[in-house]
Amino acid sequence: MKKSNIRSIILALFFSFLFIFTSSFGHVVLAAKPDRIAPTAPSNLKAVNITDTSITLSWTASTDKVGVAAYYVYCDNKFFATTSDTTYVVSGLTPETKYQFYIMARDARYNISPASNVIYETTHPAPIPEPVPEPEPAPAPEPAPEPTPEPAPEPEPTPESPAKKVVGYYAAWAAYSGYLPTQIDAGKLTHINYAFANIGSDLKLTLGYPDIDVNNIKLLNSLKQTNPNLKTLISVGGWSWSGKFSDAALTDATRTAFADSCVAFIKQYGFDGVDLDWEYPVSGGLSTNSRRPEDKQNFTLLLQKIREKLDAQGTIDNKHYLLTIAGGASYSYVNNVEMSKLAQYLDYATIMTYDLHGTWDKYTDLHAPLYLNNDTTPQYKTSVDSAVNAWLNASFPVDKLVLGIPFYGYIYSSVTNSNNGLYQTFAGANSISYQSIVANYLNKPGYTRYFHSQSMVPWLFDGSVFISYEDSQSINVKTNYIHTKNLGGAMAWELSQDPSGTLLNSIYNGMK
Repeated sequence: MKKSNIRSIILALFFSFLFIFTSSFGHVVLAAKPDRIAPTAPSNLKAVNITDTSITLSWTASTDKVGVAAYYVYCDNKFFATTSDTTYVVSGLTPETKYQFYIMARDARYNISPASNVIYETTHPAPIPEPVPEPEPAPAPEPAPEPTPEPAPEPEPTPESPAKKVVGYYAAWAAYSGYLPTQIDAGKLTHINYAFANIGSDLKLTLGYPDIDVNNIKLLNSLKQTNPNLKTLISVGGWSWSGKFSDAALTDATRTAFADSCVAFIKQYGFDGVDLDWEYPVSGGLSTNSRRPEDKQNFTLLLQKIREKLDAQGTIDNKHYLLTIAGGASYSYVNNVEMSKLAQYLDYATIMTYDLHGTWDKYTDLHAPLYLNNDTTPQYKTSVDSAVNAWLNASFPVDKLVLGIPFYGYIYSSVTNSNNGLYQTFAGANSISYQSIVANYLNKPGYTRYFHSQSMVPWLFDGSVFISYEDSQSINVKTNYIHTKNLGGAMAWELSQDPSGTLLNSIYNGMK
């Protein structure tokens, strides 16, 4: 048989299979090449209207193969606002003042265009108010009888403050999907960490999402009007932005520059403290991160320097500024930091007691099991309790340790239908918010909820799809554990994944 005939037969079989697969399953998913092409630069930027306090800008739209998602407006080389339109009114300006403007475009993949043409415009002088004639004196009114005051309504009861810390992370990117800080039930939290600030090439703090951060932070701090005891902290780093921590901690000069930038950042944006989420010192984290063996000692020195700078500013402001960290739940993390030394500089530490199992495993497993169990499993075992004991055995103070609780789970597909889906092979997996679990899987036909009697966490299974997660029952057990162990409180990652507040209510009630 000729090679050309063989090739034709192979192609025919392939497309026949593709047709049958498409007919049976409704669609075919092919891997898409990631979009790394930025939009074209906006053009023809000009001012179309000028007043004494505002300048209206207009420009020609950028083009992009997927589509432009937003435009960034810059005033005097600083980010000013974001808009989806090709016009924008820059307001709040000073009369008779010259300003510089340019525009940049962003697509859905966060590729940023080159800048538009730069323009300079000057606001008009402030209008001179016309004199107002003095009114003629009105005749003296007849004295009116004093009204009998109505009884004042009784004030609504405010939520009772929990006895321990209730810390919640708000992820900046939640605003892109419509979940704003003002939707947080702030009365049920003692601290909110805003995630994340980045570390710039100068090893100083910088906004992570400049198009939304300023407004998010303003809304976040407005929650103090309803809960005056609420503290807000800027969280630095996280999984994606821990790459420069090792460099920032390396020398006294870099530590000083970083610490000074922490103080300047919280002063500028009205935070009550700073939270370092270094993932991770010495080893672990993204392969592109800087890392050194001396991170172990340098992390302590970095915290010492930040504490020194915060206290100096606190003396000036007559205020105590908070310093906290988010730490790993593994034994390697405990071995790679100086637990007994760094604690003296911290107000508290949150331990990330989740992702104990996940998509990287070969078998389905429990996301955040409270205790080890007696099950036979083909892979490693770990637990929340094991992580807590590792920190305490390394001499970290028990009252400064805050237990992390996830508001998300993991969903596994094409799971072997055995042992109710637990410890089975799977074809694909991903994280899933508690909101999505409730909306699409919990109490839905075919799904059975199971609860592990030793590890004290739930899961769902329908014969093929396995979901490990937290719910009110498992959180109640964990808050009892916090009280029993005399830990400092509970932390939630992250608030937008439970917009209904079901899980937060369980933590709040358990911390009273």
